[in-house]
Amino acid sequence: MYLRVCVPDPAPCLTLDLSCTIFNFIHKQFGINMDTAGKVIKCKAAVAWEPNTPLVMEEIEVAPPQANEVRVKIVATAVCHSDLYHLYEGMHKDGFPVVLGHEAAGIVESVGSGVTEFKPGDKVIPLFLAQCRNCLFCKSPKTNHCVKSWSEVRQDTMTASDSRLSCKGKKVLQFLGVSTFSEYSVIKEINLAKIHPDAPLEKVCLIGCGISTGYGSAVNIAKVEEGSTCAVFGLGAVGLAAVMGCKAAGAKRIFAVDTNPEKFEKAKIIGATDFVNPKDHSKPIHEVLQEMTDGGVDFSLECVGSGSVVESALHSTVPAWGVSVIVGYNLIQTFTARPGDLITGRTWKGALFGGFKSKDGAVEMVKRYMEKKLMLDEFITHNMDLNNVMEAVELMKKSKCIRVVMKPSP
Repeated sequence: MYLRVCVPDPAPCLTLDLSCTIFNFIHKQFGINMDTAGKVIKCKAAVAWEPNTPLVMEEIEVAPPQANEVRVKIVATAVCHSDLYHLYEGMHKDGFPVVLGHEAAGIVESVGSGVTEFKPGDKVIPLFLAQCRNCLFCKSPKTNHCVKSWSEVRQDTMTASDSRLSCKGKKVLQFLGVSTFSEYSVIKEINLAKIHPDAPLEKVCLIGCGISTGYGSAVNIAKVEEGSTCAVFGLGAVGLAAVMGCKAAGAKRIFAVDTNPEKFEKAKIIGATDFVNPKDHSKPIHEVLQEMTDGGVDFSLECVGSGSVVESALHSTVPAWGVSVIVGYNLIQTFTARPGDLITGRTWKGALFGGFKSKDGAVEMVKRYMEKKLMLDEFITHNMDLNNVMEAVELMKKSKCIRVVMKPSP
């Protein structure tokens, strides 16, 4: 947000109190009441009370931010498969009740003590992966992980150890420490990226997970080379973003692999050149790709979260130098490999958030979008109110969408 005041040049001495004007503008545009700082906010949120049950819209209480925390008004949030995984597949009983959601964008409402990076009115993207900038991992160019990120989130429940959310007298857990299926959420300073004031929040919200994960896995982790051949397994938002990353890196042929042929047209728009449906072939899909590429692709990216697909993606690469990246998230399924699968020269890698240092990566991806070097609009197939969150969940479960973007009611 920019506020420009024009005065003659050279200007006379001029003192303006713009605080009321700025706050009124923010309130009008985003529904933020700046008088709420330091107070409990009552608002609507989608609460998952138990595993494998529908989300329920409830009135929750959001406490003020404590030290090094920021309270954010969520302006736009999307449904990611990781939300469904927690609700329907992970189902660890200690991870409930919880407010899901982690792919979002919003406006800072207030900050806790010690916060120096943010102020009320800043546009931000919540991040499930922290970047404290001070730990051993953050200072290393070899990883995008942060020691503090995982020390404060239980891996078995995917929830933060503490929460500022409550409902009906009970503490409600925060999914991945962010919980964006809510009008407001309290997020640690190290889990937020301040983005360009002109960025459209209803678009760049996708950068908080799926788009960065897929795109970065191709560019940062696989390090796709110009003129190479690539195969992307799974054409959800993450897979399509991986296709986009392969194209941006200059790949010559990009094979889009999915059992749903309805996704091929979208993949073509994003940058895929060839389309393969495993259901159309009687032999294993990796053998099909080997035949189509005279020995295998240079790079493959598994974007499904399936053990068997992980194996297919590895075997689809050329044995002498192929690189295969595991992108799809799953803590339940397993996969196997033999020494001979790798000893000839293949490389097997994994990626989280596309290898981006989270704060830096989010800012970089927003910049790319605003410079028209990154597609986001093409990924949004549905827009709806947060009150219709279960409709969005069903669309995701049935693979009837790429991304559903929801806005909390004003």
